[in-house]
Amino acid sequence: MDNKPPRRGLLSAHALLLAALLVGAVAPVLVYELGSRHHERPDVQMGGPFTLNDGDGHTVTDRTYRGKWMLVYFGYTFCPDVCPTTLSDIASALAKLGSRAADVAPLFITVDPERDTAPVMREYVRAFDSRIIGLTGTPAQVAAVARKYHVFYQKADNGTQGNDYLVDHSALIYVIDPSGQFAAYFSHGTTSDAIASGLKQLMD
Repeated sequence: MDNKPPRRGLLSAHALLLAALLVGAVAPVLVYELGSRHHERPDVQMGGPFTLNDGDGHTVTDRTYRGKWMLVYFGYTFCPDVCPTTLSDIASALAKLGSRAADVAPLFITVDPERDTAPVMREYVRAFDSRIIGLTGTPAQVAAVARKYHVFYQKADNGTQGNDYLVDHSALIYVIDPSGQFAAYFSHGTTSDAIASGLKQLMD
């Protein structure tokens, strides 16, 4: 993307520490990571109603995707490595699912609404897979959905000014079942094979 800032870096140690603290705060949820076994749905609130805009500027809500397995990932288009890697893995997992990918709604929700307008999100996700849906909104709307998913994010203090900044953020992929209930999650670094296999377990 030509609009990427010149500075590059991984999630900062500060972000990872805060994310770890957040994970500790919701530990009853995170024991349900989707791996080699299917885990029952935990009795913890995760996810919920939201109102955002898709890449065409249309208003969408969580109910827009009822009847599908939602893969929900939070990030931003200026993200130097974590987000593009994860979106590439999601795209690869969709390919591995074959026809069953039609039952999946992969959502990429920005944590940087100031720069990630609807057109920016639309063009960004198209570079990975046309089935990935980029969602943005007002800062208040983004903050509201992030709270529902217990997502940490904040601008990094990297000494930059203006639009040249990074955003520290947690990096889980959440799985929401067709009825809108939290089902499981994939941790950062989960391979596309594992994502496809885990989704097949849930779908079966």
